Amino acid sequence: MTKEDRVRLALHAAVLKLLRPLVRLLLRHHVPFAAFEELAKHVYVQVALEDFGIPGKKPSLSRASILTGLTRKDVTRLAAEEAPERAASDESYNRAARVLTGWARDPDFRAPDGRPAVLEHQDGEHSFFALVRRHSGDMPARAVLDELLRVGAVREHDDGRLELVSAGYVPRSGETEKLGILGSDAADLIATIDHNLERGDTDPRFQRKVMYVNYPADQLPAFRKLSAAQAQALLEKLDDWLARHGAKPGEDVPEPAMRIGVGIYYFEEPMAPDEKPQGD
Repeated sequence: MTKEDRVRLALHAAVLKLLRPLVRLLLRHHVPFAAFEELAKHVYVQVALEDFGIPGKKPSLSRASILTGLTRKDVTRLAAEEAPERAASDESYNRAARVLTGWARDPDFRAPDGRPAVLEHQDGEHSFFALVRRHSGDMPARAVLDELLRVGAVREHDDGRLELVSAGYVPRSGETEKLGILGSDAADLIATIDHNLERGDTDPRFQRKVMYVNYPADQLPAFRKLSAAQAQALLEKLDDWLARHGAKPGEDVPEPAMRIGVGIYYFEEPMAPDEKPQGD
């Protein structure tokens, strides 16, 4: 077996493994294979045209057809259509997240002890309305507040003042927002793995996990609590560094401007019978 054959088999095995949880989610939401196939075709064409062009030449539909294995008719149709993920806007998610980040980082909206200040609704230059204007553009402040109250990121006091409960925008209800996080977070992880496969020897990106097998289930609650607390502390430390070294609100950023971050996630699942150690 050639090296190319081994790589292809390893890639197929990896794709089958990562598709299992995705297909489980698709079937739970009544998405048939035909719909998934159409989505996959869109992405194949998009990536072929945007990421696999020949330098100095305009992207070619014929080349995209060759790369993807799709007919030129299909490629032409798909290239002319708006991709589904672009049609579905995540602007409200991004703007809500920016407001929370600004509240946590912007010194104009911090209390004397350095913690996020409790804000008035709309009175003064340090109010919640001023926060939204600075960090969310023309989004109505009332709409942003309703969303942040809905997901539990903000608490409204009896006197009407607003307190930041969580600096992270993680929807507690609403499948639409949670599915948006699925798309962005899983894509970031796969992009990091892809980068390390291509350039890991010279420009590696951090990608690690800790895992134990055959672990007693009665220890899980304690580890969930420990891992959540320590992961949150690390993320807050990294966020503080980024805030101190990044651009301030309204400040121009020299090109190329980059999106960076670190993600941490917890996982657990029952061991399959054939995975359990066998006795003598």
